[in-house]
Amino acid sequence: MAEAVFDPPALEPHTLRVFPTGGLGEVGRNMTVFEIDGKILIVDCGVLFPEPDQLGVDLILPDFGPIRNRLDDVIGIVLTHGHEDHIGAVPYLLKLRGDIPLIGSGLTLALVEAKLKEHRIKPYTLQVREGDVETLGPFTLEFIAVNHSIPDALAVAVTTWAGVVLHTGDFKMDQLPLDGRLTDLRAFSRLGENGVDLFLPDSTNADVPGFTPIEREIGPVLANVIANAPRRVVVASFSSHVHRVQQVLDAAAQHGRRVALLGRSMVRNMGIAAELGYLKVPDGVLIDYKKAADLPENKIVYMSTGSQGEPMAVLARMANLDHQIELGPGDTVILASSLIPGNENSVYRVIDGLTKLGATVVHKGNAKVHVSGHASAGELLYCYNILKPSFVMPVHGEYRHLDASAKLARQTGIPAENTILASNGTVVDLHEGVARVVGQLDIGYVYVDGSSVGEITDADLKDRRILGEEGFISVIVVVEAATGRIVAGPEIHARGFAEDDAVFNDVKPKIAAALKEAAGNGVRDNHALTQLVRRTVGRWVNTSYRRRPMIVPLVIEA
Repeated sequence: MAEAVFDPPALEPHTLRVFPTGGLGEVGRNMTVFEIDGKILIVDCGVLFPEPDQLGVDLILPDFGPIRNRLDDVIGIVLTHGHEDHIGAVPYLLKLRGDIPLIGSGLTLALVEAKLKEHRIKPYTLQVREGDVETLGPFTLEFIAVNHSIPDALAVAVTTWAGVVLHTGDFKMDQLPLDGRLTDLRAFSRLGENGVDLFLPDSTNADVPGFTPIEREIGPVLANVIANAPRRVVVASFSSHVHRVQQVLDAAAQHGRRVALLGRSMVRNMGIAAELGYLKVPDGVLIDYKKAADLPENKIVYMSTGSQGEPMAVLARMANLDHQIELGPGDTVILASSLIPGNENSVYRVIDGLTKLGATVVHKGNAKVHVSGHASAGELLYCYNILKPSFVMPVHGEYRHLDASAKLARQTGIPAENTILASNGTVVDLHEGVARVVGQLDIGYVYVDGSSVGEITDADLKDRRILGEEGFISVIVVVEAATGRIVAGPEIHARGFAEDDAVFNDVKPKIAAALKEAAGNGVRDNHALTQLVRRTVGRWVNTSYRRRPMIVPLVIEA
């Protein structure tokens, strides 16, 4: 997917520039930038969760580099819905400029405001709903209802002098949604009749044939599992999946169980959803988890976080016997979520851990306890046929998803040259209804590591992987400044390499010989001597042990 970097030309008047700074070639950190006549609009600002080899990283942000020096020109951030991969990076952008208006639906803004409160940021917000039309500078925004795995999701049609762009956000076409809120195909049709110049569709399920099953089919399965569970039930899901939690609450009420919410984000998000009326809590069903232990084991359901195997989330801690709730034979665990690409191993480790404890684990592989929140190929074909867009740039997904979406577009008659397979940083200019690629920005990962943002580099992560996999060797040598003769050492210590430092007795004479030869050749530069020690130890370790640990030599002149 990586493409050669080349700068776009200066932006012409009345030309709309569109470029993603995250979310393409990956599932997460979604962010798309729109610019026209000196003003910038951002759609979504989410995070990507780290993979196991990105050691120590908490979150990965979109690359704000292309707009960092243009923040005064940003007139708003449209948030299509409240999932972390679309709102999670908002606090980090607002730390750069705190008064950028946030535009979104009621639930979306409530979730992002709760997140911003933890960062001590009070945002400027504009609440919208489906059917609303707002004008921000040169942008006219129309908001369209779409259904997803979280309520209140919106697509946004962006109209400018240059033409009309439709960004779906995340969506599917559930025809029997739990909240009765359909994806507004009538609005899509009207836009199509008037002409959509550039279409940016959610492509996550573009390689899945047919149609995404409806959420309503999950309820009876959950109810059946809960009804037949002999002891406690733990249901793990995303902490923002209001519809899934609703079905767990209903199933628990149906079978005389009470529900305790576990995990800070689950408690916070469901509290917000209930307060705003998006979650209907049956009377007497919710109970504080501290009081749940007093109930009979066949009368409780725990609704928890950790469906992606996150090490510090509730479910993983249960699997590692690091939680107050100790699971065992007779307990049932339901993983009511999908697998985000890259999380498979973490999830399977949790499933194995729970199974070893004797729990029965119900997941997507052995029961219908999850349906996706994204449109499958059949639904995308409907969209392409309804909209008949002039140009298409698939977004949101790994490369195979984007490619599958582009192929669907071509099947509906959109010319191949009008389907843009972009990557993060691909710059597309739209002028008088014609879209073309004009540049490729250098877009990188921005790592959040504890309190540091953007300070950790790929080189640092490589060092961490080496330390974790290969170990660490330190070498201290004291040499006489005038002659280069060894005065003390070499003193060698290791961590994560060998139990006994005596294994290095074989290499010490090699270090001494190399330094003596260098002294004979008149080498006195401390850096050169340090590198010589590093190479000598590295060759010996590689030859003797077939390993490449981190080697930190220190040559001291006396």
